[in-house]
Amino acid sequence: MIYATNVSDMQDCKNAVSIHNLTVKYRETPAIAGVSLDVQEGDYLGIIGPNGGGKTTLLKAILGLVSPSCGEITVYGKKPGKTGKLIGYVPQITGLDKAFPITVREVVLTGMLKPSFAPFHKYTKIDKEKADAYLNKVGIYKLKDRMISQLSGGEFQRMLIARALAVEPKLLILDEPTASVDVSSGDQIFSLLKELNQSMTIIMVTHDLLAVSSQVKTLACMKGRLVYHGGNELNEEIAKALYGYPIDLFAHGAQPRAKEEQ
Repeated sequence: MIYATNVSDMQDCKNAVSIHNLTVKYRETPAIAGVSLDVQEGDYLGIIGPNGGGKTTLLKAILGLVSPSCGEITVYGKKPGKTGKLIGYVPQITGLDKAFPITVREVVLTGMLKPSFAPFHKYTKIDKEKADAYLNKVGIYKLKDRMISQLSGGEFQRMLIARALAVEPKLLILDEPTASVDVSSGDQIFSLLKELNQSMTIIMVTHDLLAVSSQVKTLACMKGRLVYHGGNELNEEIAKALYGYPIDLFAHGAQPRAKEEQ
């Protein structure tokens, strides 16, 4: 594995996430194998890699949604699935039902529910005020009474971020937050995440390679295993180890492509 040399100033920080020798299998096929990774508190980690490289599986393991075949994970010293409200999670937008009849504010309010909530739960005035505050923070307060089916891709994504913030997390995890939005909306989301990183740790899976150099603090490259972990500069050596060929960084949200030989 390739390691960076420019993150030594973070070594004495408290770990938000510690992963040691993690392997996750689907049936008998390893999705990720032998991954060891520490994420320091206050970090903004970008995870990149080819499709099928284990990026989402790594997130699911941190969240406790899949069980490791071997290895250990702790989140602020707690085991996955036992973290309570330490983690706010923004899933991939493509897996969500936009036709469900619910308003923007109601979605954010669901982030405040406890696992043991009773049917027909009634939200308090304070709950609603908090939801409105989170919507204001992500810039879509004026849409609070709109049905989610009426939102653009960027508005929908910011709503999901507001819902994750309603947990009041120390760690925010996002899976492809700009995959289904236009460039302008993507820039707004990245600006928001940069601001949020001032008060919380962020782990983000992304295919937006420009975001790697301009947004995140550190980088983890996944290809079934951890190919690289360190600074945010994606050089030709790392890219070749990750994708098998030099890549051309050319547009927001675009998939990496082979660099043409001169």
